[in-house]
Amino acid sequence: MREIKETILSRAEELHKEVISLRRHFHKYPELSYKEAQTSAFIRKWMIDNNITFRDNIAGTGLIGEIKGTGNGNRIVAVRAEMDALPVTERNDAEYASVNPGKMHACGHDAHMAIVMGTGLLLQSISDRFGGTVLLIFQPGEEKSPGGAKLMIESGALDNPRPDIIMASHNLPELESGKTGYCSGSYLASCDEIYITVTGRGGHAALPGLTTDQIYIASKLVVRLREKMADRIAETGIPTVLGIGKISGEGATNVIPEKVEIAGTFRTFDEKWRSEGLELVKKIAFETSEEFGVSINVRIEEGYPVLINDERLTNEAVRLSGELLGSENVRMFDKRMSSDDFSFYASLAPTLYYRTGMAKRKSDGELRKLHTPDFDIDEDGLRTGVANMSWLLFNFLSE
Repeated sequence: MREIKETILSRAEELHKEVISLRRHFHKYPELSYKEAQTSAFIRKWMIDNNITFRDNIAGTGLIGEIKGTGNGNRIVAVRAEMDALPVTERNDAEYASVNPGKMHACGHDAHMAIVMGTGLLLQSISDRFGGTVLLIFQPGEEKSPGGAKLMIESGALDNPRPDIIMASHNLPELESGKTGYCSGSYLASCDEIYITVTGRGGHAALPGLTTDQIYIASKLVVRLREKMADRIAETGIPTVLGIGKISGEGATNVIPEKVEIAGTFRTFDEKWRSEGLELVKKIAFETSEEFGVSINVRIEEGYPVLINDERLTNEAVRLSGELLGSENVRMFDKRMSSDDFSFYASLAPTLYYRTGMAKRKSDGELRKLHTPDFDIDEDGLRTGVANMSWLLFNFLSE
């Protein structure tokens, strides 16, 4: 195994410049969720050029490549990359900065695609050393409900062949290049979107007796949601977030609007409490509508379930990464309130979602954070990303 480990590290080094080039291409030409036509076409051509068998037009723009080993074994291990960018206007002046206005790979999906492609090339070059099949999943729409992972599953494209294990790596801005990180069990929260509309009688602000004050009622509702939810969270002891990100009403200094809209997110780590918490939102909204004599409509847009890392896979990955990178470069993480549609893949097979370090700082020393116009990565992390992913896949196939 020492020989194959050294081969993987050496090959990852040889592929580094090519992986950087792939990442920079994707970063320069970002596309939004479910509109990744050019990104998909680029990956399709790349697979053709590299003689990788693939299926395309899955769930719209999705593709699945296959790397088959010629050794003994028939296990099937899949690895996921997301293709979509965010509606963010980039502030960086790098030569690979986005040329598509209002669109940016501000979450690192460009790096994720490049790492999976580099891993595919690496494993293809040592395909005589393992048996079974590696599936390279390139999915649309991770950033937008219902989630490209869900659509890929519903398409049936992962039923035959059906993976025995599904993995994904995601960059983490605060983790330095050369390092990787894991969390066993529940890692990322569920995520549902909440849309509330308060509708009543609008009119002149100077004639309050003729109106119902939708701004005031919406404000009371937000406070009640936060306070009553906080009480229940304290009772359950389950980490939970109810965040209200938007309140809008088309009024003016002297105009009470007929309608006010509220939007927020509900996140937690327990599916039973997830359902109960969303029902509590509806109950509080109903009670408020009865009290003030207005109509309050609540629409829940179901998002992503809790992301759960298989305990056995995680423990084995921690051990393997320690062998490859050194135990000092392997971190263990706590739960995070962020979400990822990768959680849907757990309905198919045991899953492993881990972190790859690519921390990069601005000139003032501040980290370049996810989902911001200044986000960028330390491309040295791509080398570790390819080596670690290839090493994990090779060993999982060989079990």
